[in-house]
Amino acid sequence: MATARSHVLLQCEVFSFIRCHTCADHRLFYRRTMVDVTAGLNSLTFDPGSTEEEKTVTHLRARAAGLTFSGCAHALYLCKLVHSLRGHGAQQASAVTPAAGDGDLCVGIVGAGHLGKQLLLSLLEMKDIKPSHIKVSTRSPESAVEFVPTGVECFFDSRELAAWADVLFLCCLPSHLPRVCGHLRSHLSKHCLVYSFISAVPVTRLAELLGHDFILKPQYDFVGGDAADVWLSCSSLSTALKDPSLIEASCPLTTSGGISLGVNWVCAVLCSLLNLCTSAGLRSSDALSRINRLFEGTWTDTVQLTTSSFMGSSYASSLHEDEPFPWISLTEAQTKKTPLLRFLLSNKQMQQCISASYKSLLLTPGTLETHTLK
Repeated sequence: MATARSHVLLQCEVFSFIRCHTCADHRLFYRRTMVDVTAGLNSLTFDPGSTEEEKTVTHLRARAAGLTFSGCAHALYLCKLVHSLRGHGAQQASAVTPAAGDGDLCVGIVGAGHLGKQLLLSLLEMKDIKPSHIKVSTRSPESAVEFVPTGVECFFDSRELAAWADVLFLCCLPSHLPRVCGHLRSHLSKHCLVYSFISAVPVTRLAELLGHDFILKPQYDFVGGDAADVWLSCSSLSTALKDPSLIEASCPLTTSGGISLGVNWVCAVLCSLLNLCTSAGLRSSDALSRINRLFEGTWTDTVQLTTSSFMGSSYASSLHEDEPFPWISLTEAQTKKTPLLRFLLSNKQMQQCISASYKSLLLTPGTLETHTLK
């Protein structure tokens, strides 16, 4: 790890006296300036001050950029799928429920730190989600100033946000989690999908704290090699989200960017879509038809999701097409070897179709005004 000597910018205050010529008595006033005392001293600047051994850990910067981009891209993909699913539901009167609604997806973000702001920027770039349908809660009132130009409303009460949102992203610090969960616990509706970015807190623990079983948590791993170098070009999120090479590198079912997410996350996403259809009271046949339509252009005649894909052949044979699917525990979908996980692991063609859908949806240009946040 780089030493403190190579990271700290040393500054000191310098007071200099100046004569005020506008005063009759020519009083002396002082001005206060900040001077970088390391200027000209190459041994105290970052790059020259780093040894060859210290430079070997600069890949951590690439990993950090890759995690931020991938996290936002995967959240964006989920929102696009859910938004499209609700849009299909709005076209049929049988699906007019709070979960299927009128097609307008309400997205909440708890936490306005670095990741929360980057996620907000990603959502503002998304096609068809209006700023008025994105709301943020934060403990720092001064952060609200940044959101005013975007049209996004900022709350200081997570409970109100939880009662309003269809998808709720947790971007707070782990140390704040007990307090946040205490506020959210009795205000989350059953169909509200909670998506957690909180590290070191497993989905099972989140389910206990929230008293909620509709939670999706990505679990990232790093793959060895030089693949992470692709993220060094990821300086602007708005630009990066339009870069096919970065979208390819972040694809959940590949490891070309050195970051692995895997099939479990994909299973949980598909189960989330199915639960939304169940919450809307859709028949199992209609739910499958609607979910399969989300992947039009990538599915083939031989690649389709069926009842047995989710439930296994024995249970599928007993489920009538006029019945809705039973509610699926996302905790089990992410922690156990479910029929859907076995199905996807054994079907490479299905994995390729989902990857194609991911890249296609994320590279679809948005139609809303572009926003930037500091």
